[in-house]
Amino acid sequence: ASRRLRFTAQRTMAIAQQLYQGDSLDGDNMGGLITYMRTDSVQVSPQAQEQAQTYIREQYGEDYLPINPPSYPKGRGSQEAHEAIRPTLVGRTPDALQDSLSRDQHRLYQLIWRRFVGSQMSEAIYQTLRVDVRAVGEQHNYDFRANGDQIEFLGFLRVYEPAASEDDRGDKESQDIPDLEEKDTLLLRNIIPKQKFTKPPPRFTEASLIKVLEAKGIGRPSTYAPTLSTIGKHGYVRREERRLTPTEIGMTVNDLLVEFFPDVLDVGFTARMERDLDRIAAGDCGRVTILRDFWDPFSMDLERAHSEAPTIDKTPEPTGKDCPLCGKALLIKSGKFGKFIACSGFPECRHTETILEKIGVPCPECSADLVRRRSKKGRTFYGCSNFPDCKWSEFSRPLSTLCKTCGSLLLAKGKNKATCTACEAVWSMEELSTDTEGRAGVETALSQ
Repeated sequence: ASRRLRFTAQRTMAIAQQLYQGDSLDGDNMGGLITYMRTDSVQVSPQAQEQAQTYIREQYGEDYLPINPPSYPKGRGSQEAHEAIRPTLVGRTPDALQDSLSRDQHRLYQLIWRRFVGSQMSEAIYQTLRVDVRAVGEQHNYDFRANGDQIEFLGFLRVYEPAASEDDRGDKESQDIPDLEEKDTLLLRNIIPKQKFTKPPPRFTEASLIKVLEAKGIGRPSTYAPTLSTIGKHGYVRREERRLTPTEIGMTVNDLLVEFFPDVLDVGFTARMERDLDRIAAGDCGRVTILRDFWDPFSMDLERAHSEAPTIDKTPEPTGKDCPLCGKALLIKSGKFGKFIACSGFPECRHTETILEKIGVPCPECSADLVRRRSKKGRTFYGCSNFPDCKWSEFSRPLSTLCKTCGSLLLAKGKNKATCTACEAVWSMEELSTDTEGRAGVETALSQ
């Protein structure tokens, strides 16, 4: 839901709860539309598989049915108290319920329905091709390789195509390889100079963070959304272009906790504790033993933290300027959307100013500096530093490189393209990075 529908974890769970309860439905569609959604199980009941097989046979034919009903390995620590998340009745298609559901309910139900039906269909079949090319030079020989594939049978892709990870998008290049024979002689048409650099790991999105929590056995499906909500509500992270960026207070709290409570702040602690609680529930060990093993070292860490932890200075930093309304000093404070400037006379004086973050690109209308701003909903956009005198703004990231056709401002579109604000020409980042000046502009934009 995060990748396809741009839903937050909290929004996804709230809508899934509505589908589970089926409150707004009546008549033949009355009742819950999906099974219990706070589960990480992958098991499916035989009755549900029979429903899916009947539907697939009637709608798509026998070729789309696997020989044996599919089964999937359960994840580490997965609890099997519930079935996998699936539609309660396969026959209730998304199209049949479109008029009975809200737009978001319909989109999430469609995602669940398609994924379940696709999971019960036969595999897709690809024809893959790998071409090795030996380039013979005067002094050296070079080997090149090209890979291509062509789908022969859609299989489950007829219903559901998995969404690519946000970190992998744009990395895979699809190639259309022409008909070739072994020992064919190829002619050199062009040399494309292209250098790739190792990229640092991207910051977590909600989806990628939940994926890591799941892989390490931390938490349950019922705790993922509250966990993400908590770290945001307390100001430990903020969302920037859908990625979670740690705030100053978040990094301070993290450093102190890791220093004074290394056992509890270990990645494996939560997973071990949940396993111990499962053992207590199963009667394999006593709760007093587990609690004592936890409390004895923890109480020692707690005493050391009380005596040795430094006091954090929360005094706002002065700007050296006076408030234009009351004349009192202006201070740099931290808020929900980051740092900002406010009057020291608050609450009597409520004057505030935004800390301008320049991006090194001039405004196309007045030539003043463009700055990065945040909307009331926390979305990043770019505007003129002369606001409100100049009201130029744009959600797409401006580049310092100019259009090669007309010399106007370029805006980044996705990871690999840029469009001109004047002539609407479309450029690839490779084309813009062929000269030194252009490469500097592209690298600056990508780093931002």
